Amino acid sequence: MPPPSFCPTKQSFEISMRRPYLCGRSQSLHSDEASMADQNVELSRAQWGSRFGFLMAMLGAMVGAGNIWRFPFVTGESGGGAFILAYFALLLVLAIPGLIAEVGFGRYAGQGVIGAFRSVVASQGLVGLGVVVLVVNVALMSYYSPVVGWTLYYAVHSLLGTFTASGFAPEAFWNAFRESAVLSVGTHTAVMALVAAILYLGIRRGVERLVIYAVPGLVLALVAITIRGLTLPGAAEGLAFTFGVDWGKLALGQTWITALGQVLFSTGLGWGIALTVGSYLPEYDDIPIGGGVFTVIGNSSVGILAAFAIFPIVFAFDLDPASGASLTFVSLPQVFPQMAGGLLWALLFFVGFFFAAFTSAILITEVSVTTLSEETALSREQTVIGVCTGIWLLGIPSAYAPSVLGFLDFVFGNFGLPLATLAIIGAIGWSMGPEKLRVLEVNRNAGIYVPPFWNPVVRYVIPVVMLGIVFNYAWANLGTPQMIGGVVVFVGVPLLSYALMSYLEGRREPLARDEAR
Repeated sequence: MPPPSFCPTKQSFEISMRRPYLCGRSQSLHSDEASMADQNVELSRAQWGSRFGFLMAMLGAMVGAGNIWRFPFVTGESGGGAFILAYFALLLVLAIPGLIAEVGFGRYAGQGVIGAFRSVVASQGLVGLGVVVLVVNVALMSYYSPVVGWTLYYAVHSLLGTFTASGFAPEAFWNAFRESAVLSVGTHTAVMALVAAILYLGIRRGVERLVIYAVPGLVLALVAITIRGLTLPGAAEGLAFTFGVDWGKLALGQTWITALGQVLFSTGLGWGIALTVGSYLPEYDDIPIGGGVFTVIGNSSVGILAAFAIFPIVFAFDLDPASGASLTFVSLPQVFPQMAGGLLWALLFFVGFFFAAFTSAILITEVSVTTLSEETALSREQTVIGVCTGIWLLGIPSAYAPSVLGFLDFVFGNFGLPLATLAIIGAIGWSMGPEKLRVLEVNRNAGIYVPPFWNPVVRYVIPVVMLGIVFNYAWANLGTPQMIGGVVVFVGVPLLSYALMSYLEGRREPLARDEAR
Protein backbone atom coordinates (compact mmCIF):
# COMPACT_ATOMS: atom_id res chain seq x y z
CA MET A 1 0.00 0.00 0.00
CA PRO A 2 1.26 3.48 -0.73
CA PRO A 3 2.03 5.67 2.27
CA PRO A 4 -0.54 8.27 3.29
CA SER A 5 -0.54 11.52 1.35
CA PHE A 6 1.56 14.23 2.91
CA CYS A 7 2.79 17.66 1.99
CA PRO A 8 6.59 17.97 1.57
CA THR A 9 7.96 21.01 3.36
CA LYS A 10 11.00 23.15 2.89
CA GLN A 11 12.50 21.39 5.90
CA SER A 12 12.12 18.03 4.13
CA PHE A 13 13.96 19.14 1.01
CA GLU A 14 15.92 22.13 -0.15
CA ILE A 15 13.25 23.23 -2.62
CA SER A 16 14.36 25.39 -5.51
CA MET A 17 13.56 29.07 -4.88
CA ARG A 18 12.24 29.20 -8.43
CA ARG A 19 9.34 26.95 -7.43
CA PRO A 20 8.89 26.55 -3.67
CA TYR A 21 6.04 24.36 -2.50
CA LEU A 22 3.44 24.58 0.18
CA CYS A 23 1.04 21.63 -0.23
CA GLY A 24 1.64 21.56 -3.99
CA ARG A 25 1.05 25.29 -4.59
CA SER A 26 3.68 27.81 -5.71
CA GLN A 27 4.21 30.40 -3.02
CA SER A 28 6.97 32.91 -2.44
CA LEU A 29 8.88 32.83 0.79
CA HIS A 30 9.95 36.46 0.58
CA SER A 31 7.04 38.89 0.29
CA ASP A 32 3.42 39.42 -0.69
CA GLU A 33 4.60 41.09 -3.89
CA ALA A 34 6.66 38.05 -4.92
CA SER A 35 3.73 35.80 -3.98
CA MET A 36 1.45 37.74 -6.30
CA ALA A 37 4.02 37.47 -9.11
CA ASP A 38 4.23 33.70 -8.66
CA GLN A 39 0.44 33.40 -8.79
CA ASN A 40 0.36 35.43 -12.00
CA VAL A 41 2.91 33.10 -13.57
CA GLU A 42 0.84 30.08 -12.58
CA LEU A 43 -2.37 31.58 -13.93
CA SER A 44 -0.80 32.68 -17.22
CA ARG A 45 0.55 29.23 -18.06
CA ALA A 46 -1.81 26.95 -19.99
CA GLN A 47 -2.86 23.53 -18.66
CA TRP A 48 -4.49 20.45 -20.12
CA GLY A 49 -8.28 20.68 -19.88
CA SER A 50 -8.72 17.02 -18.85
CA ARG A 51 -6.75 13.94 -17.90
CA PHE A 52 -7.96 12.25 -21.10
CA GLY A 53 -6.54 15.17 -23.08
CA PHE A 54 -3.19 14.77 -21.34
CA LEU A 55 -3.12 11.00 -21.92
CA MET A 56 -4.05 11.41 -25.59
CA ALA A 57 -1.40 14.12 -25.95
CA MET A 58 1.23 11.77 -24.51
CA LEU A 59 0.06 8.92 -26.71
CA GLY A 60 -0.44 11.17 -29.73
CA ALA A 61 3.06 12.58 -29.32
CA MET A 62 4.60 9.13 -29.22
CA VAL A 63 2.28 7.11 -31.48
CA GLY A 64 2.98 8.23 -35.00
CA ALA A 65 5.31 7.43 -37.84
CA GLY A 66 7.75 6.02 -35.30
CA ASN A 67 5.37 3.13 -34.59
CA ILE A 68 3.59 2.64 -37.92
CA TRP A 69 6.33 3.58 -40.38
CA ARG A 70 9.65 3.11 -38.56
CA PHE A 71 8.91 0.15 -36.26
CA PRO A 72 7.96 -2.34 -39.02
CA PHE A 73 10.83 -1.48 -41.35
CA VAL A 74 13.56 -1.52 -38.67
CA THR A 75 12.08 -4.81 -37.43
CA GLY A 76 12.38 -6.14 -40.97
CA GLU A 77 15.94 -4.87 -41.39
CA SER A 78 16.98 -6.23 -37.96
CA GLY A 79 15.71 -9.76 -38.36
CA GLY A 80 12.28 -9.76 -36.70
CA GLY A 81 11.86 -11.50 -33.36
CA ALA A 82 15.34 -10.82 -31.92
CA PHE A 83 14.87 -7.10 -32.47
CA ILE A 84 11.42 -7.14 -30.87
CA LEU A 85 12.78 -8.98 -27.82
CA ALA A 86 15.57 -6.40 -27.40
CA TYR A 87 13.01 -3.63 -27.94
CA PHE A 88 10.70 -4.86 -25.17
CA ALA A 89 13.60 -5.39 -22.78
CA LEU A 90 14.69 -1.79 -23.24
CA LEU A 91 11.11 -0.55 -22.90
CA LEU A 92 10.94 -2.07 -19.41
CA VAL A 93 14.42 -1.02 -18.29
CA LEU A 94 14.58 2.46 -19.84
CA ALA A 95 11.28 3.79 -21.13
CA ILE A 96 8.88 3.32 -18.20
CA PRO A 97 11.14 4.70 -15.42
CA GLY A 98 12.58 7.31 -17.79
CA LEU A 99 9.22 8.71 -18.92
CA ILE A 100 7.97 8.85 -15.33
CA ALA A 101 11.09 10.87 -14.48
CA GLU A 102 10.81 13.20 -17.48
CA VAL A 103 7.12 14.03 -17.00
CA GLY A 104 7.68 14.56 -13.27
CA PHE A 105 10.63 16.86 -14.02
CA GLY A 106 8.43 18.87 -16.37
CA ARG A 107 5.67 19.34 -13.79
CA TYR A 108 8.21 20.18 -11.07
CA ALA A 109 9.86 22.91 -13.17
CA GLY A 110 6.68 24.18 -14.86
CA GLN A 111 8.87 25.54 -17.65
CA GLY A 112 10.32 24.66 -21.05
CA VAL A 113 13.47 22.60 -21.53
CA ILE A 114 16.12 25.25 -20.84
CA GLY A 115 14.22 26.74 -17.89
CA ALA A 116 13.76 23.27 -16.41
CA PHE A 117 17.51 22.61 -16.52
CA ARG A 118 18.24 26.06 -15.09
CA SER A 119 16.01 25.25 -12.10
CA VAL A 120 18.12 22.26 -11.01
CA VAL A 121 21.72 22.53 -12.28
CA ALA A 122 24.37 24.43 -10.34
CA SER A 123 26.62 25.49 -13.23
CA GLN A 124 25.72 28.09 -15.85
CA GLY A 125 27.32 25.95 -18.55
CA LEU A 126 25.30 22.90 -17.58
CA VAL A 127 22.15 24.79 -18.57
CA GLY A 128 23.53 23.91 -22.02
CA LEU A 129 22.19 20.39 -21.46
CA GLY A 130 18.80 21.92 -22.19
CA VAL A 131 20.21 23.28 -25.46
CA VAL A 132 21.38 19.74 -26.31
CA VAL A 133 17.80 18.49 -26.00
CA LEU A 134 16.56 21.41 -28.09
CA VAL A 135 19.13 20.88 -30.88
CA VAL A 136 18.37 17.15 -31.11
CA ASN A 137 14.64 17.86 -31.08
CA VAL A 138 14.88 20.36 -33.97
CA ALA A 139 17.16 18.05 -35.98
CA LEU A 140 14.74 15.14 -35.53
CA MET A 141 11.77 17.28 -36.52
CA SER A 142 13.58 18.51 -39.64
CA TYR A 143 13.52 15.03 -41.17
CA TYR A 144 10.33 13.87 -39.46
CA SER A 145 8.27 16.58 -41.17
CA PRO A 146 8.95 15.15 -44.68
CA VAL A 147 7.81 11.73 -43.40
CA VAL A 148 4.58 13.31 -42.13
CA GLY A 149 4.32 14.79 -45.64
CA TRP A 150 4.30 11.26 -47.06
CA THR A 151 1.33 10.39 -44.86
CA LEU A 152 -0.46 13.57 -45.96
CA TYR A 153 0.02 12.65 -49.63
CA TYR A 154 -1.37 9.17 -49.03
CA ALA A 155 -4.27 10.52 -46.95
CA VAL A 156 -5.26 12.80 -49.84
CA HIS A 157 -5.11 9.91 -52.31
CA SER A 158 -7.19 7.73 -49.97
CA LEU A 159 -9.87 10.43 -50.19
CA LEU A 160 -9.59 10.30 -53.99
CA GLY A 161 -10.00 6.51 -54.03
CA THR A 162 -6.61 5.95 -55.68
CA PHE A 163 -5.71 2.79 -53.75
CA THR A 164 -8.78 0.84 -54.82
CA ALA A 165 -8.80 2.05 -58.43
CA SER A 166 -8.32 -0.48 -61.24
CA GLY A 167 -4.68 -0.92 -62.25
CA PHE A 168 -3.21 0.76 -59.16
CA ALA A 169 0.49 -0.20 -58.74
CA PRO A 170 1.69 0.57 -55.19
CA GLU A 171 5.44 0.43 -55.83
CA ALA A 172 5.30 2.59 -58.97
CA PHE A 173 3.04 5.08 -57.16
CA TRP A 174 5.48 5.33 -54.25
CA ASN A 175 8.55 5.71 -56.49
CA ALA A 176 6.90 8.41 -58.60
CA PHE A 177 6.07 10.39 -55.45
CA ARG A 178 9.55 10.12 -53.92
CA GLU A 179 11.27 11.03 -57.20
CA SER A 180 9.24 14.24 -57.50
CA ALA A 181 11.01 17.08 -55.68
CA VAL A 182 7.93 19.27 -56.10
CA LEU A 183 5.66 16.77 -54.33
CA SER A 184 8.17 15.87 -51.60
CA VAL A 185 9.08 19.45 -50.72
CA GLY A 186 5.48 20.58 -51.23
CA THR A 187 4.02 18.09 -48.74
CA HIS A 188 6.77 18.96 -46.24
CA THR A 189 5.82 22.63 -46.65
CA ALA A 190 2.11 21.90 -46.17
CA VAL A 191 2.83 19.92 -42.98
CA MET A 192 4.85 22.71 -41.38
CA ALA A 193 2.16 25.26 -42.31
CA LEU A 194 -0.49 23.08 -40.63
CA VAL A 195 1.72 22.56 -37.56
CA ALA A 196 2.14 26.32 -37.26
CA ALA A 197 -1.62 26.85 -37.54
CA ILE A 198 -2.45 24.38 -34.75
CA LEU A 199 0.30 25.63 -32.43
CA TYR A 200 -0.82 29.20 -33.04
CA LEU A 201 -4.15 28.28 -31.43
CA GLY A 202 -2.40 27.07 -28.25
CA ILE A 203 -2.56 24.01 -26.01
CA ARG A 204 -6.29 23.58 -25.29
CA ARG A 205 -7.86 25.11 -28.41
CA GLY A 206 -5.35 23.56 -30.81
CA VAL A 207 -3.38 20.53 -29.60
CA GLU A 208 -5.87 18.94 -27.17
CA ARG A 209 -8.86 19.23 -29.49
CA LEU A 210 -6.98 17.37 -32.21
CA VAL A 211 -5.42 14.49 -30.26
CA ILE A 212 -8.56 13.29 -28.46
CA TYR A 213 -10.06 12.23 -31.81
CA ALA A 214 -7.05 11.37 -33.97
CA VAL A 215 -5.41 8.73 -31.76
CA PRO A 216 -8.46 6.52 -31.04
CA GLY A 217 -9.43 6.65 -34.75
CA LEU A 218 -6.02 5.39 -35.84
CA VAL A 219 -6.08 2.49 -33.37
CA LEU A 220 -9.50 1.34 -34.62
CA ALA A 221 -8.31 1.42 -38.24
CA LEU A 222 -5.16 -0.55 -37.38
CA VAL A 223 -7.19 -3.22 -35.58
CA ALA A 224 -9.42 -3.68 -38.64
CA ILE A 225 -6.47 -3.95 -41.04
CA THR A 226 -4.70 -6.37 -38.70
CA ILE A 227 -7.75 -8.65 -38.68
CA ARG A 228 -7.79 -8.64 -42.49
CA GLY A 229 -4.03 -9.12 -42.75
CA LEU A 230 -4.14 -12.18 -40.49
CA THR A 231 -6.58 -13.87 -42.91
CA LEU A 232 -4.19 -13.61 -45.89
CA PRO A 233 -2.29 -16.70 -47.14
CA GLY A 234 1.08 -15.34 -45.93
CA ALA A 235 -0.07 -14.54 -42.41
CA ALA A 236 1.57 -17.51 -40.70
CA GLU A 237 4.92 -16.85 -42.37
CA GLY A 238 4.68 -13.17 -41.52
CA LEU A 239 3.99 -13.89 -37.86
CA ALA A 240 6.83 -16.42 -37.75
CA PHE A 241 9.19 -13.74 -39.07
CA THR A 242 7.91 -11.18 -36.58
CA PHE A 243 8.12 -13.33 -33.47
CA GLY A 244 10.63 -16.04 -34.34
CA VAL A 245 13.87 -15.27 -32.45
CA ASP A 246 17.33 -15.77 -33.97
CA TRP A 247 19.21 -15.83 -30.66
CA GLY A 248 22.52 -15.10 -32.36
CA LYS A 249 21.28 -11.64 -33.33
CA LEU A 250 20.92 -10.72 -29.65
CA ALA A 251 24.71 -10.88 -29.41
CA LEU A 252 25.09 -8.20 -32.12
CA GLY A 253 25.60 -4.57 -31.17
CA GLN A 254 23.62 -3.57 -34.27
CA THR A 255 20.47 -5.20 -32.87
CA TRP A 256 20.72 -3.35 -29.56
CA ILE A 257 21.63 0.08 -30.95
CA THR A 258 18.72 -0.18 -33.39
CA ALA A 259 16.36 -1.30 -30.60
CA LEU A 260 17.57 1.56 -28.40
CA GLY A 261 17.00 4.08 -31.19
CA GLN A 262 13.51 2.69 -31.80
CA VAL A 263 12.59 2.77 -28.09
CA LEU A 264 13.62 6.41 -27.89
CA PHE A 265 12.02 7.26 -31.23
CA SER A 266 8.68 5.59 -30.57
CA THR A 267 8.26 6.54 -26.89
CA GLY A 268 9.62 10.08 -27.21
CA LEU A 269 11.97 9.62 -24.23
CA GLY A 270 14.67 12.28 -24.49
CA TRP A 271 12.94 14.45 -27.08
CA GLY A 272 11.86 16.91 -24.40
CA ILE A 273 8.24 16.12 -25.32
CA ALA A 274 7.37 14.42 -22.04
CA LEU A 275 9.06 17.24 -20.13
CA THR A 276 7.11 19.88 -22.06
CA VAL A 277 3.78 18.01 -21.87
CA GLY A 278 4.41 17.51 -18.14
CA SER A 279 5.04 21.23 -17.66
CA TYR A 280 1.38 21.88 -18.63
CA LEU A 281 0.13 19.15 -16.27
CA PRO A 282 -2.19 20.17 -13.39
CA GLU A 283 -1.11 19.37 -9.85
CA TYR A 284 -3.66 16.55 -9.37
CA ASP A 285 -2.77 14.31 -12.32
CA ASP A 286 -1.06 10.94 -11.99
CA ILE A 287 2.47 10.88 -13.40
CA PRO A 288 3.36 7.15 -13.11
CA ILE A 289 0.21 6.01 -14.93
CA GLY A 290 -0.01 8.75 -17.55
CA GLY A 291 3.65 9.55 -18.01
CA GLY A 292 5.10 6.06 -17.91
CA VAL A 293 2.93 2.95 -17.89
CA PHE A 294 0.08 4.12 -20.13
CA THR A 295 2.42 5.68 -22.70
CA VAL A 296 4.69 2.65 -23.00
CA ILE A 297 1.81 0.15 -23.15
CA GLY A 298 0.02 2.27 -25.74
CA ASN A 299 3.11 2.70 -27.87
CA SER A 300 4.18 -0.91 -27.81
CA SER A 301 0.62 -2.03 -28.58
CA VAL A 302 0.41 0.19 -31.66
CA GLY A 303 3.85 -0.95 -32.82
CA ILE A 304 2.86 -4.61 -32.52
CA LEU A 305 -0.46 -3.88 -34.24
CA ALA A 306 1.48 -2.31 -37.12
CA ALA A 307 3.71 -5.39 -37.35
CA PHE A 308 0.61 -7.64 -37.31
CA ALA A 309 -0.89 -5.56 -40.10
CA ILE A 310 2.18 -5.25 -42.31
CA PHE A 311 4.22 -8.47 -42.19
CA PRO A 312 1.41 -10.86 -43.18
CA ILE A 313 0.81 -8.58 -46.18
CA VAL A 314 4.55 -8.46 -46.94
CA PHE A 315 4.81 -12.24 -47.12
CA ALA A 316 1.46 -12.69 -48.85
CA PHE A 317 2.63 -10.44 -51.70
CA ASP A 318 6.24 -11.68 -51.68
CA LEU A 319 7.75 -8.34 -50.67
CA ASP A 320 11.14 -7.87 -49.03
CA PRO A 321 10.69 -7.32 -45.25
CA ALA A 322 14.04 -5.49 -45.21
CA SER A 323 13.06 -3.05 -47.96
CA GLY A 324 13.42 -0.06 -45.63
CA ALA A 325 11.46 3.15 -45.30
CA SER A 326 9.05 2.37 -48.15
CA LEU A 327 7.71 -0.81 -46.51
CA THR A 328 4.50 0.66 -45.04
CA PHE A 329 3.70 2.73 -48.12
CA VAL A 330 4.15 -0.15 -50.58
CA SER A 331 2.75 -3.11 -48.64
CA LEU A 332 -0.42 -1.77 -47.01
CA PRO A 333 -2.08 -0.35 -50.17
CA GLN A 334 -2.04 -3.85 -51.64
CA VAL A 335 -4.53 -5.19 -49.12
CA PHE A 336 -7.27 -2.58 -49.48
CA PRO A 337 -8.65 -3.79 -52.85
CA GLN A 338 -9.09 -7.25 -51.26
CA MET A 339 -11.11 -5.97 -48.32
CA ALA A 340 -14.86 -5.52 -48.32
CA GLY A 341 -15.31 -1.76 -48.20
CA GLY A 342 -11.63 -1.32 -49.11
CA LEU A 343 -12.12 2.33 -50.03
CA LEU A 344 -13.42 3.09 -46.52
CA TRP A 345 -10.59 1.17 -44.80
CA ALA A 346 -7.95 2.86 -46.92
CA LEU A 347 -9.48 6.18 -46.00
CA LEU A 348 -9.60 5.36 -42.27
CA PHE A 349 -6.07 4.05 -42.19
CA PHE A 350 -4.21 6.74 -44.12
CA VAL A 351 -6.20 9.62 -42.67
CA GLY A 352 -5.65 8.13 -39.19
CA PHE A 353 -1.97 7.54 -40.00
CA PHE A 354 -1.61 11.17 -41.06
CA PHE A 355 -3.28 12.50 -37.90
CA ALA A 356 -1.13 10.26 -35.68
CA ALA A 357 2.06 11.41 -37.39
CA PHE A 358 0.80 14.99 -37.42
CA THR A 359 0.03 15.07 -33.68
CA SER A 360 3.57 13.83 -33.03
CA ALA A 361 4.92 16.63 -35.23
CA ILE A 362 2.88 19.21 -33.33
CA LEU A 363 4.13 18.11 -29.94
CA ILE A 364 7.74 17.72 -31.11
CA THR A 365 7.63 21.31 -32.37
CA GLU A 366 5.89 22.48 -29.18
CA VAL A 367 9.11 21.67 -27.26
CA SER A 368 10.99 24.41 -29.11
CA VAL A 369 8.03 26.80 -29.08
CA THR A 370 7.51 26.54 -25.30
CA THR A 371 11.22 26.89 -24.55
CA LEU A 372 12.03 29.75 -26.89
CA SER A 373 8.92 31.74 -26.03
CA GLU A 374 10.02 31.60 -22.38
CA GLU A 375 13.69 32.31 -23.06
CA THR A 376 13.25 35.22 -25.49
CA ALA A 377 11.24 38.43 -25.69
CA LEU A 378 9.13 36.98 -28.51
CA SER A 379 5.43 36.24 -28.05
CA ARG A 380 4.18 32.68 -28.43
CA GLU A 381 2.70 33.53 -31.83
CA GLN A 382 6.00 35.00 -33.07
CA THR A 383 7.90 32.00 -31.72
CA VAL A 384 5.56 29.56 -33.52
CA ILE A 385 6.20 31.30 -36.84
CA GLY A 386 9.96 31.49 -36.29
CA VAL A 387 10.40 27.88 -35.13
CA CYS A 388 8.21 26.41 -37.88
CA THR A 389 10.00 28.44 -40.55
CA GLY A 390 13.39 27.29 -39.26
CA ILE A 391 12.38 23.62 -39.20
CA TRP A 392 10.89 23.95 -42.69
CA LEU A 393 14.19 25.29 -44.06
CA LEU A 394 16.26 22.62 -42.29
CA GLY A 395 13.91 19.90 -43.56
CA ILE A 396 14.16 20.72 -47.27
CA PRO A 397 17.32 18.55 -47.84
CA SER A 398 15.61 15.54 -46.23
CA ALA A 399 12.46 16.12 -48.28
CA TYR A 400 14.49 16.42 -51.47
CA ALA A 401 16.99 13.57 -51.00
CA PRO A 402 16.10 10.21 -49.34
CA SER A 403 19.81 9.60 -48.64
CA VAL A 404 19.94 12.71 -46.42
CA LEU A 405 16.85 11.59 -44.51
CA GLY A 406 18.29 8.11 -43.99
CA PHE A 407 21.63 9.45 -42.76
CA LEU A 408 20.03 11.90 -40.34
CA ASP A 409 17.63 9.24 -39.08
CA PHE A 410 20.54 6.94 -38.27
CA VAL A 411 22.78 9.58 -36.68
CA PHE A 412 20.16 11.40 -34.61
CA GLY A 413 17.97 8.35 -33.98
CA ASN A 414 20.85 6.22 -32.68
CA PHE A 415 23.24 8.82 -31.24
CA GLY A 416 21.36 12.12 -30.86
CA LEU A 417 18.38 10.70 -28.99
CA PRO A 418 20.50 8.76 -26.47
CA LEU A 419 22.48 11.96 -25.92
CA ALA A 420 19.35 14.03 -25.24
CA THR A 421 17.96 11.31 -22.96
CA LEU A 422 21.22 11.19 -21.01
CA ALA A 423 21.05 14.98 -20.58
CA ILE A 424 17.55 14.83 -19.08
CA ILE A 425 18.19 11.74 -16.94
CA GLY A 426 21.55 13.17 -15.84
CA ALA A 427 19.92 16.40 -14.63
CA ILE A 428 17.32 14.43 -12.69
CA GLY A 429 19.67 11.76 -11.35
CA TRP A 430 22.71 13.84 -10.49
CA SER A 431 21.65 17.50 -10.14
CA MET A 432 18.13 17.41 -8.75
CA GLY A 433 18.17 13.94 -7.18
CA PRO A 434 15.61 11.24 -8.01
CA GLU A 435 14.42 10.91 -4.40
CA LYS A 436 13.45 14.56 -4.30
CA LEU A 437 11.52 14.22 -7.57
CA ARG A 438 9.94 10.93 -6.45
CA VAL A 439 8.50 12.48 -3.27
CA LEU A 440 7.58 15.93 -4.57
CA GLU A 441 6.08 14.96 -7.93
CA VAL A 442 6.04 11.29 -8.87
CA ASN A 443 4.13 9.97 -5.87
CA ARG A 444 1.92 13.01 -5.31
CA ASN A 445 -1.70 11.99 -6.09
CA ALA A 446 -0.35 8.81 -7.69
CA GLY A 447 -2.54 5.78 -8.36
CA ILE A 448 0.64 3.69 -8.64
CA TYR A 449 3.19 4.18 -5.86
CA VAL A 450 6.77 4.26 -7.14
CA PRO A 451 9.08 2.67 -4.55
CA PRO A 452 12.63 3.83 -3.68
CA PHE A 453 14.34 1.32 -5.99
CA TRP A 454 13.29 3.66 -8.83
CA ASN A 455 16.02 6.05 -7.63
CA PRO A 456 19.09 3.96 -8.58
CA VAL A 457 17.37 2.91 -11.82
CA VAL A 458 17.18 6.58 -12.88
CA ARG A 459 20.58 7.51 -11.51
CA TYR A 460 22.65 4.51 -12.58
CA VAL A 461 20.88 1.85 -14.64
CA ILE A 462 19.47 4.01 -17.45
CA PRO A 463 22.73 5.92 -18.13
CA VAL A 464 24.94 2.82 -17.88
CA VAL A 465 22.75 0.72 -20.20
CA MET A 466 22.49 3.50 -22.79
CA LEU A 467 26.19 4.37 -22.74
CA GLY A 468 27.13 0.70 -22.97
CA ILE A 469 24.97 0.16 -26.06
CA VAL A 470 26.18 3.33 -27.80
CA PHE A 471 29.90 2.79 -27.08
CA ASN A 472 29.76 -0.88 -28.00
CA TYR A 473 28.24 -0.06 -31.38
CA ALA A 474 30.64 2.84 -32.02
CA TRP A 475 33.64 0.63 -31.22
CA ALA A 476 32.44 -2.14 -33.53
CA ASN A 477 31.92 0.29 -36.42
CA LEU A 478 34.95 2.56 -36.23
CA GLY A 479 35.50 4.58 -39.39
CA THR A 480 32.07 4.29 -41.00
CA PRO A 481 30.39 7.57 -42.05
CA GLN A 482 27.39 6.90 -39.80
CA MET A 483 29.61 6.26 -36.78
CA ILE A 484 31.70 9.38 -37.47
CA GLY A 485 28.54 11.47 -37.77
CA GLY A 486 27.19 9.96 -34.57
CA VAL A 487 30.38 10.68 -32.62
CA VAL A 488 30.44 14.27 -33.90
CA VAL A 489 26.88 14.73 -32.62
CA PHE A 490 27.52 12.89 -29.35
CA VAL A 491 30.63 14.92 -28.48
CA GLY A 492 30.29 18.17 -30.43
CA VAL A 493 26.74 19.21 -29.54
CA PRO A 494 27.29 19.11 -25.72
CA LEU A 495 30.57 21.05 -25.98
CA LEU A 496 29.07 23.79 -28.15
CA SER A 497 25.95 23.96 -25.99
CA TYR A 498 28.01 24.25 -22.82
CA ALA A 499 30.09 27.08 -24.28
CA LEU A 500 27.01 28.89 -25.60
CA MET A 501 25.10 28.82 -22.32
CA SER A 502 28.19 29.72 -20.27
CA TYR A 503 28.40 32.90 -22.35
CA LEU A 504 24.65 33.68 -22.39
CA GLU A 505 24.08 32.91 -18.71
CA GLY A 506 27.12 35.02 -17.83
CA ARG A 507 25.53 37.97 -19.64
CA ARG A 508 22.10 37.24 -18.16
CA GLU A 509 23.11 37.63 -14.50
CA PRO A 510 24.40 41.25 -14.70
CA LEU A 511 21.27 42.23 -16.64
CA ALA A 512 19.08 40.64 -13.96
CA ARG A 513 20.98 42.50 -11.23
CA ASP A 514 20.58 45.80 -13.10
CA GLU A 515 16.83 45.23 -13.44
CA ALA A 516 16.60 44.41 -9.73
CA ARG A 517 18.20 47.77 -8.87
